[in-house]
Amino acid sequence: MQKPGFVIAGTTSGVGKTTISMGVMYKLVQLGFTVQPFKIGPDFIDPCYHTFVTGRQSRNLDLWLMGKRGVLECIDRSTSDADLSVIEGVMGLFDGISGKRNVGSTAHISRILDAPVILVVDAAKTSQSVAAMILGYTKFDPRLNVAGIIINNVGSQKHSNMILEALTTHVKKKLLGIIYRNEEIRSVERYLGLIPPIEIKGKAKNVILNCAKYVADQINLDDILPRKVAKRNQKKTLQIFKNEIAPLCKIAVAFDESFNFYYDDNLSALRKKGVSLVFFSPIKDRSVPNDVDGLLIGGGFPEILAKRLEGNTAMKKSIHKTIVNGMPTLAECGGLMYLTKVINDNRRKKRERYSMVGIFDSETSMTNRVTIGYTEAQGSGDLMGRISHVHGHEFHYSELVNLSSDSKFSFDMQRGRGINGKYDGLTYNTCVASYMHLHFADTRIPGRILDRCIHYSRR
Repeated sequence: MQKPGFVIAGTTSGVGKTTISMGVMYKLVQLGFTVQPFKIGPDFIDPCYHTFVTGRQSRNLDLWLMGKRGVLECIDRSTSDADLSVIEGVMGLFDGISGKRNVGSTAHISRILDAPVILVVDAAKTSQSVAAMILGYTKFDPRLNVAGIIINNVGSQKHSNMILEALTTHVKKKLLGIIYRNEEIRSVERYLGLIPPIEIKGKAKNVILNCAKYVADQINLDDILPRKVAKRNQKKTLQIFKNEIAPLCKIAVAFDESFNFYYDDNLSALRKKGVSLVFFSPIKDRSVPNDVDGLLIGGGFPEILAKRLEGNTAMKKSIHKTIVNGMPTLAECGGLMYLTKVINDNRRKKRERYSMVGIFDSETSMTNRVTIGYTEAQGSGDLMGRISHVHGHEFHYSELVNLSSDSKFSFDMQRGRGINGKYDGLTYNTCVASYMHLHFADTRIPGRILDRCIHYSRR
């Protein structure tokens, strides 16, 4: 690693990695350090919480999406003006892309970065067995540097004493903190995980900071802080929406409570290629911004605010006209749902049906089944061109139904489900709408988008 830092890993999913990571970040910020946050894996929501706590844009580190070189470049680029990095892991410490090897796992990334690991263990429904778990996780891969342990979800002082007795006897790793259970600081979740901070209003945002402070007050990082780390006199916050060179074209980006799943590295990649980004809200605005040459509609939760999206008829007509007129458009997951005719939510007793943009002759149906995993596809079509081995990921609780038999697609799936198990990327003119989320570490994608947008601007 270019800068010192820690990886916050868990024994499994759901042990409180995000909560503990926020606490560690908050603690270091309060100590005067400039902290650069990261999230291992393709998650969009957890990084928003990191950014909220640190004031710096959190970035994803994912070997499948970015490759080893992309991960290392992201670390070097993002930490140039930081003192420390805090990297939240994904799933359990050794859970990777394949069961045979832990490729892409938190452990794998930690080894690549040569970063010490803080292991988070959930003590609910156990006591002395915590020591056995820690021994297993710390000895499974001797190449890992597990620098310390944080015990989460401890029920009482008696519970804590039993755990401490077992650790004293069996575990030689540094105990950095014991976090007692506190229902008052529990973050609100729904089916895709935590609710994005952009949807949290007013006093409810205090819960995030209170949660981080609660954890920070119960941990001690002094024993594992690198001795050579010097605090900066002036902190620098990364500018999230900063254009880096004179624009060659403009792309409108849908960004509001319904559409906010974007990798900041993707937006940065477009800016570096000369794209000026113009942000707008499909919920609140009346039309696509004027004088733009392309359109991005990211993922999110259009089903949550479907009534408001349905009610903004002027915006739906504007987007429909824009795409019919040939503007290059990339829509992902929530964006795909928005461009179908209808979102049907059948999960409640009363069936809810909302009219959407209607570019594609299909309907979106919400389900109780999750589609999740990494994807690989062969690209084609006017927007994407013929590109092979396109890596992405998918994570959703919806499916497309009543799909027209003459639908056209831009992706042939080699791994993952896509829209129907064989194809992804519904295509109309130069619009591609897929369940697959892409990362622009694959430079072919932003390059192709830029070319098509420039071509459109010169018509």
